Amino acid sequence: MKRKLFSAVLGVFAMLLLMGAAAVPERPAAALLAEEESAVLVDITLETDAKLFNAKLAQSVLAATGLDPLAVADAAEETANSVPTGDETLLIDGQPTPLTLGKHMVGSTTYVSLDVMAQLLDPSAQVGWEGSSLTVTANGLSLTAQLGQLYVVANGRYLYVPELVQGSEGGQVSVPLRTVAKAFGAAVNYDSATKVTSVTRGSGAIQPGDSYYDQEDLFWLSRVIYRESGNQTMEGQMAVGNVILNRIADPIFPDTVEGVLAQKNQFSTYASGVLAKTDPSQASVIAAKLVLDGGVVEETRGALFFDSGVNSWASRNREHIATLGGHKFYG
Repeated sequence: MKRKLFSAVLGVFAMLLLMGAAAVPERPAAALLAEEESAVLVDITLETDAKLFNAKLAQSVLAATGLDPLAVADAAEETANSVPTGDETLLIDGQPTPLTLGKHMVGSTTYVSLDVMAQLLDPSAQVGWEGSSLTVTANGLSLTAQLGQLYVVANGRYLYVPELVQGSEGGQVSVPLRTVAKAFGAAVNYDSATKVTSVTRGSGAIQPGDSYYDQEDLFWLSRVIYRESGNQTMEGQMAVGNVILNRIADPIFPDTVEGVLAQKNQFSTYASGVLAKTDPSQASVIAAKLVLDGGVVEETRGALFFDSGVNSWASRNREHIATLGGHKFYG
């Protein structure tokens, strides 16, 4: 209310100033000629008269409106101080982030400008383009994000981006906040009470893929994904990989990838030795890395079984969760 009233007063005040300025009486020509040698003094006198006139006019405006001068001054100060200089709903080490970060929501996911966020997390970060991919090189980090892709690659790690790497206004590339934070080894916390997201810088970049991925798990997982779903989309292949990892997390199944595959009457290609001789595609290797890095296809979350035929044991005995590509998934 203060701001609206203050704006109205300013408008009236401006109009009266224009009218008042026009109404200032002109000095007689004879007097001006007589004071020709004192032109500087005349200018000072005119300026002083104008200031006095404006001050009286301001007092008249305030009196006409019935406003308290102190209240008007407070409203002016409040208006000046209300201009946002940063986003206080997103903090990095306790400090508001700049508005140039371009924070926005894609579904329920917070997206930010990758190049701006990278330089906020590490001022030494270098950003460039390679075709349709944005590259970031920072202390111990090499990152690539390709427009329209389902993942970001950071130090050989494949980080799942369900809503895709997106382009934004001004030619910027946007990725999920948590994805870029993970790449830089930063922690993200959301306070539901204050609705403030806090990012805390870490001690270094993400661990490289060569040392992060268990090579034996990657060997078997990429091959079973290829054999079971090599003709499916990336997410269709990931969903098969998710089933294997869901079984490992369930106490009634073995706790390794090979152990799950070796179970009786489960994966015939393992028992026959075909799986070990399989040469997986690059897409199947990427799908395996995505799920080993925590990527979960939401539609099939929690699935423990899948099939591509009819009248399977799972279809008769387990709850159907979803159909994705050529497979049905069951809980």
